[in-house]
Amino acid sequence: MATRIIVVDSHTLFRSALCDLLNQHADWEVIAEAVDGRGAAECCRRLKPDVVVMDVRLPDVDGLEAIRAIEHDSPGTAVLVVDGYGENPILLAEALEAGAAGYILKSATSQEITDAVCKALGGAAPVDRELATEVLLRLLGKTQKEAPSPLGPNPPHGWEPPPALPASLTPREVEVLRLMSKGYSNRQIAQDLFMSLSTVKKHVQRIITKLGVSNRTEAAVKASGLGLLGVPEQR
Repeated sequence: MATRIIVVDSHTLFRSALCDLLNQHADWEVIAEAVDGRGAAECCRRLKPDVVVMDVRLPDVDGLEAIRAIEHDSPGTAVLVVDGYGENPILLAEALEAGAAGYILKSATSQEITDAVCKALGGAAPVDRELATEVLLRLLGKTQKEAPSPLGPNPPHGWEPPPALPASLTPREVEVLRLMSKGYSNRQIAQDLFMSLSTVKKHVQRIITKLGVSNRTEAAVKASGLGLLGVPEQR
């Protein structure tokens, strides 16, 4: 059975080119197109696609509202955001918080776009690396500024708060989380940690639940904000 895709973009030329690109894949079928957020949400409610490839800057209902509506009405649908600008990393964070499975730029190559769709379908979290790095650094800086110091209001020069590791996360789950944050697929994590694919899937689901997020990308962002990615490896 073919993977069902909806493409959402207000620019006719790009939307048409993207549909042509995705339809070239033997196992994919673009089943609908939409030009705004309202149309995207309505198509998803009606057709229940596997993935939506969508611009976040849309007329009428904007992309962020559309992502939230799709996440609410069609939780089995992955939303891959394709943005034409990329100068606003906060928009990336907002899209991921709204429930997007990934975020890439329109300047990406055809191969990068199809790879991102594959990753989104496989449960990975494709994100433009430069944008993601900037977002993670901002979140990490914000977390460090807001973290109270156990040494009082005037700690020694150079002191930084230790990473806030949730007590419920096991060392093994932290290992899996680090690889998730690097964009590894479940299969790649299984190979790297010498685990079965089913075990990795269980770890990923538990991590998402324990961190109180809705997908892998949000887990990676929260992990960096908490300082988990700098915790020494534990085997």
